[in-house]
Amino acid sequence: MPRAILYGLCLLLIAGTGFGQSTATDSQTLQALLAEVRQLRQDLRTANVAAQRAQILIYRVQAQEGVVSRMQERIDGMRSTLGQIEHEEKRLADGIKQNEDSLEKAENPTERKEMEQMIVQLKSALEMETNSEQETQAKVTAAEEQLRVEQAKLGRLEDELDRLDKTLESSSH
Repeated sequence: MPRAILYGLCLLLIAGTGFGQSTATDSQTLQALLAEVRQLRQDLRTANVAAQRAQILIYRVQAQEGVVSRMQERIDGMRSTLGQIEHEEKRLADGIKQNEDSLEKAENPTERKEMEQMIVQLKSALEMETNSEQETQAKVTAAEEQLRVEQAKLGRLEDELDRLDKTLESSSH
């Protein structure tokens, strides 16, 4: 009987140590799981922030593309206007030339006076067109410079979006 009690005590001592080790292992496992859950939560927050940042960048790129597009349309319109002005200048210069040629051939004083007045009017109109051309050309030059600035902004935004994309791609691996 004393042997049975001794075996029972040994068994209890061995079982007690086994339970103690199991509790320590369980605690370590729980700690590891808790650390992993915390890391996953942190990764999820980081991914959310990156996604929000990407959405903001995409919106900014789209808005900037709109600005660039509108500026390009404006420049195209001004260039078209320049073409019309140049055409009108040519038409007026031709009219002046024709009237000057006719003036040299005209013998009637009334006819000469009318042609001289017509030449004065045509020259005045040509001068106004020339001034309009210069103003429009200055506007085109300024708009082209502004377009280059806006295109540079768009390029920087696209570069930033590319960097964010590469960062997200590398972090997903």
